Amino acid sequence: MLHSLSHLLITTASLECGYGASAIKERIYSFPGEDQGYGILLYTSGSGSEGTLGGLVSLADRIEQLVADALEQGRLCSNDPFCSMHDPENGLEKRYSHGAACHGCLLIAETSCEQRNQFLDRAFVVPTLDVSEAAFFPAQLP
Repeated sequence: MLHSLSHLLITTASLECGYGASAIKERIYSFPGEDQGYGILLYTSGSGSEGTLGGLVSLADRIEQLVADALEQGRLCSNDPFCSMHDPENGLEKRYSHGAACHGCLLIAETSCEQRNQFLDRAFVVPTLDVSEAAFFPAQLP
């Protein structure tokens, strides 16, 4: 779920900060122990003509709105209903490590992704056209 959310955040952040989505990288953290927690880090590996690091850092002040926008964009893909109806166990498609994920919604540049665009599914994050009960976030945000 965090990996799919991270990709939604990268796409949304790229529209806000001036960096292309391929320039923003992800790191997903798990903190084991009694007070287990998780985290998502979005970063750029170098400055350049695509934007400014300050543009990415300034998004922290509006993180609630960034997350809300990312969740809203994740609800519908330009390839729906085909994307949301993808069955990972379908032997004809041979995309066993993807659920509702395609280049229209979750797949990003493989150099930006820790897991090489594997194990992604919008249905774990938000309700899609085909699946709503597996989503971590509700159908409507407050």
